[in-house]
Amino acid sequence: MRYKIGMVVKGKITGIQPYGAFVSLDEETQGLIHISECKHGFVKDLSEVLAVGNEIEVMVLDIDEYTKKISLSLRALEESTTFQYYYKKRRQHHEKFGALGFDTIKESIPKWIEEAKEDEKKQNQVLKG
Repeated sequence: MRYKIGMVVKGKITGIQPYGAFVSLDEETQGLIHISECKHGFVKDLSEVLAVGNEIEVMVLDIDEYTKKISLSLRALEESTTFQYYYKKRRQHHEKFGALGFDTIKESIPKWIEEAKEDEKKQNQVLKG
């Protein structure tokens, strides 16, 4: 059988190492499930997740044409278990500031305009000086 990237195939675990598990796909072909591809989340010890002799379904992630090494994944066949939490925006209305709104800006604009005019006059005097 010729394996292709993306195929889902059955295999038997033949060995477990700290970095991954070896899976026999047929009599001639063996692949490796890297520890990061075993399941979603952190895996400290592969022997807690997999055992030698287990028959499993895996997905072919990559095939090295020169060395004939096949990278496999169990994680690709699992649904993602991550939960996305969206915070609700909560508006806090303080009694002191809640009712003011944009009125304070409206009241401050004439004062800001006068200050800007005075600053401009001072700068013109310095330049003419």
